[in-house]
Amino acid sequence: QVQLVESGGGLVQAGGSLRLSCAASVRTFSTYHMGWFRQAPGKEREFVAAMRWTGGATEYADSVKGRFTISRDNAKNTVYLQMNSLKPEDTAVYYCGADYSYSDLKGSFPDYWGQGTQVTVSS
Repeated sequence: QVQLVESGGGLVQAGGSLRLSCAASVRTFSTYHMGWFRQAPGKEREFVAAMRWTGGATEYADSVKGRFTISRDNAKNTVYLQMNSLKPEDTAVYYCGADYSYSDLKGSFPDYWGQGTQVTVSS
């Protein structure tokens, strides 16, 4: 069983930055693909970013490319999402996810989810 706990959300003005963290309680963290997702009010949960456990390759949604960066620290069992140049449309609850299957992760249905952290960007 994998438990994921997100932190780092909050209220920020447009153009500002936040760094989200997701701590995983699993010994084999380094073998999971990790991802970030978000869900805005009235919308479906959407993929934001993912990182493979092998080689560290990353992928991003077009809407966040060049502004968000996913990274991981396997020694700390933690994945991060650095968010720069934030826009009001980035306002959402952000979730991290973990899965052995990269396709499942990318498809927004990983085996494990965190509880989410709210990010609000004011204009």
